[in-house]
Amino acid sequence: MRITRKAVLASVASVSVLALAACTGAADEGAGDDDNAGINTDTAINIAWNQPFSSFNGESITGNATANNVITYMANSRFNDYNHELELVQDESWGTYEKVSDDPLTITYTYADTAKWSDGVSAGPADLLLEWAAQSGKFNNVEPEYDDEGNVTNQEALDAGVYFDAASPSVALIEETPEIDGDSITLVYSKPFADWETAIDNNLPAHIVAQRALGIEDAQEATDALVAAIQDENVEDLSKIAAVWSDDWNFASLPDDPQLLVTSGPYTITEFVEEQYLTLTANPDYEGDKTAVFEKVTVRYNGDPMGQVQALQNGEVDLISPQSTADVLTALEAIDSLEVETSIEGTYEHVDLQQGNGGPFDAATYGGDAEKAKKVRQAFLKTIPREKIVQDLIVPLNPDAEVRNSFTQVPGSPMYDGIVEANGQGEAYGEVDIDGAKALLAEAGVPSVQVRMLFDPNNTRRVNQFELIKGSAAEAGFDVVAYTVQTDWGTDLSNATSFYDAALFGWQSTATAVTESDANYRTAATNNYFGYSNPEVDALFDELQVETDPAEQERILGEVEKHLVDDAFGVTIFQHPGVTAWNPAKIGNVSKLTIAPTIFYGFWEWSAGEAATEGATE
Repeated sequence: MRITRKAVLASVASVSVLALAACTGAADEGAGDDDNAGINTDTAINIAWNQPFSSFNGESITGNATANNVITYMANSRFNDYNHELELVQDESWGTYEKVSDDPLTITYTYADTAKWSDGVSAGPADLLLEWAAQSGKFNNVEPEYDDEGNVTNQEALDAGVYFDAASPSVALIEETPEIDGDSITLVYSKPFADWETAIDNNLPAHIVAQRALGIEDAQEATDALVAAIQDENVEDLSKIAAVWSDDWNFASLPDDPQLLVTSGPYTITEFVEEQYLTLTANPDYEGDKTAVFEKVTVRYNGDPMGQVQALQNGEVDLISPQSTADVLTALEAIDSLEVETSIEGTYEHVDLQQGNGGPFDAATYGGDAEKAKKVRQAFLKTIPREKIVQDLIVPLNPDAEVRNSFTQVPGSPMYDGIVEANGQGEAYGEVDIDGAKALLAEAGVPSVQVRMLFDPNNTRRVNQFELIKGSAAEAGFDVVAYTVQTDWGTDLSNATSFYDAALFGWQSTATAVTESDANYRTAATNNYFGYSNPEVDALFDELQVETDPAEQERILGEVEKHLVDDAFGVTIFQHPGVTAWNPAKIGNVSKLTIAPTIFYGFWEWSAGEAATEGATE
């Protein structure tokens, strides 16, 4: 067994990054089947993951989860990816892009001849045009409304109107309909935008969305109809297109319709048993540079970290990266013949409070008294034992661990200290203050409050955190109860907001972009599941979008975070310690990133050990 430890976050300025490797292509030496695009068809590996896949549309509000995006990372192609140094690298086998003007900011994307969907249809500008239509919010004219049980109450209005389940502040800056010219599409921003390279990319196949929505069998005719609907702002057609884009790619087991399994990258989904495993099989018709090394990659779902360790020891999986605990690390160190690597990850733990669900933190509960609701939120946050959580659960894994006090910055990053000084979170919630919490509840006139907390019930560390929070909060008069998960906790986070009052989970983002946190805290943005809305925060993010001076970026983010603290949005707790382990007889050249897609990073550069050819997945 070889154990290595890495410190990896000091140079990362943002919360976390979806870092992907440069295009190299996989070697095809020793292939067991030369007629399958050089892929060794005897090779298969198993990877453990903590949360089941639930949606192939990772750009939707419902589908935006790491568990989904690590699958689409292997199954779909993109215009750019991060390499290991967190530099954006274009995948020219998919296409290229260039900035053709700064004023106005104008970007042209051009698809390569090798850019194809797995059903043989060429990818093209219509695919990116569809993503613009979905994420810009330009065509949305209705929003879903829910009853206390979480059921949609305005389905007729949704059916008649246009609702794309997405909200991207960056794509919303592209106000005019992009222009298509052959294999190219040009996007014009309404104002300068510092993070334009990560604003938009390929996602769902436009031809299939159109076929399903408009009932047109021919792929080219369907694509043309979709383009026309967007260009002509045809509400009737856009209503159907939006419904298909939002709903059809949400599935928790293998769908019967093969259209939903069409991909644009090295892999396709071939097996999927609900909450058990998902198998990706190499796409022999893929013509890009990121050729699959393994014929089959099966992702097996197990939310229990020690269960993942046991599965690795038993040979049921070959690569794991469970949530690290002292017991997990000790168990891995005791297993011979493994590669084990520890690190600090880009994910951070936090608690966010629901402000729009009719619960204890919502002003509507108190007749619209926003100040009373804020006092209840502040009181609860004062009880969260952040320091004890870190000392008891994280320091045994990372002796240098400390409470994280920023919503947007990793400890040790250039902006961290300045933003922490500006936001006041350490002063407000640095220590548990039971007397202060009781006083606030007395002022609010609500001495006893029940709080339903959402977290992953299979995650040992989250269960331990919940128990610490529950015990501390009880001293101030809060009855903290575990929310009973309806589907899976990640889906419920966005879809069952009426049923929980506080969420304990981790954010793991997708880019180094300084504007990345915009999606978390702007009114009605993609990751803002909590009804939080502050016009001053929205205006600050508008300012940040066009700011390129790091000093000014730090000032703006400091002001954003000061509002989050003053509004009692939630609290941050700690940076995740990480551990990764794999069987070198089955897989080599594992190069995990500290942030999404973590252990799946650079899958086209993996190497297959001799034992990788033994046994196929079920």
